Amino acid sequence: MPPDSTLTTVLSTDLPFAQRLGKGKVRDLYLLGDDLLLVATDRISAFDVVMTEGIPGKGQVLTELSAFWFGQLAGIVPNHYLGHDVDAWDDVPAQFKSVLRGRTTRCRRCTPLPVEWVVRGYLTGSGWSDYQRSGSVSGVQLPAGLQHASRIEPAILTPSTKAETGHDEPIPFERTVELVGRDVAEAARDAALALYAAGRDYAAERGIVIADTKFEFGLADGELVLIDECLTADSSRFWPASEVVPGGKPTSFDKQVLRDYLNGLDWNKQPPPPPLPDEIVARTAATYADIRTRLLH
Repeated sequence: MPPDSTLTTVLSTDLPFAQRLGKGKVRDLYLLGDDLLLVATDRISAFDVVMTEGIPGKGQVLTELSAFWFGQLAGIVPNHYLGHDVDAWDDVPAQFKSVLRGRTTRCRRCTPLPVEWVVRGYLTGSGWSDYQRSGSVSGVQLPAGLQHASRIEPAILTPSTKAETGHDEPIPFERTVELVGRDVAEAARDAALALYAAGRDYAAERGIVIADTKFEFGLADGELVLIDECLTADSSRFWPASEVVPGGKPTSFDKQVLRDYLNGLDWNKQPPPPPLPDEIVARTAATYADIRTRLLH
């Protein structure tokens, strides 16, 4: 099945009217006036390698989900979101609006904290591997006898570094205190757990389990601010609630289709990436579109 031909795939952007600040695995970052523009491209990475092919519609899904959650959760902690309607921005030239429409978030400028705030509500992924070895996850001791996809109650915070290259590394909470100070670390911890709890409850009403997620925070005039993305399929693990039982292996609404395909290849997980068949691209795009529909409609 070929990718949806009605969607234009955007792999990179070049905005001469704005100052480019950086380029991540997925997002291009620009400065426009006093604000930031976060452009969610259709790039996709797996095993920290960006694929050559993009996933049609992915950037729009990430942008729409984040915009929804920023509005939904604004009462818990302030966030950097200013809007994503490019047609309302007079300082964006008309000829660039088609490529930016639906995938661009305008944000307040903040100073990012050098930590990713990972919240785990279910035992899976690297947390499950850690638990099997040690009975704990990132140093947080859990009850004996848990299985894959067991619920962790209450949810736990397992912060990690934000690696410029390679993999993020788990760190104990006291290390976050050393990095950002106790007041900020405790405020970010409490905010991350509250954001996850509110998102989990909302998703549960729609038949979705949020197994785990990561948040990023920054400071603006000394105030803690939620930044980057929020509860998207790139930053979170979504499962159908009907499939979640201890010991089970629920379907993931994320890039698991891509990971499974790549794991079946003779590839060393280093660049350059292997080419992706149209079927894998299309199935991955459909998965992203599916979680948007389930959460927002």
